[in-house]
Amino acid sequence: MIREKAEVSRLEMLQALIVTSLEDDKAENVIALDLAGRASFADRMVIASGLADRQIAAMAAHLEEKLHKAGLKRIQMEGAGGSDWVLIDAGDIVIHLFKPEARALYALERMWGSDLDDEEPGEPV
Repeated sequence: MIREKAEVSRLEMLQALIVTSLEDDKAENVIALDLAGRASFADRMVIASGLADRQIAAMAAHLEEKLHKAGLKRIQMEGAGGSDWVLIDAGDIVIHLFKPEARALYALERMWGSDLDDEEPGEPV
């Protein structure tokens, strides 16, 4: 299945809303990755850390509320019931909220980061 790329200005607005919301909730190490042309499931990915289950749950709830107000009606969330990782699928943007240990374990930045594009073939990851 081929996805159409989202309108860039809309994506940038949603990404800014997400990053601002996470920063307001004291998320740590918030990063946004551009996946356009690299992934079929989304054009952007935002990754952030929270120190406790309650903080991560609050960040997820605030994001869901703000994304609904921004006009997104089909937001899917996994793991919000108290886990080390909450995934929020907002269509063109996917948000991952981790406890630091889980974030280090899954290493999504290494998997999807732009520095992978710079590596030579056969170079260890």
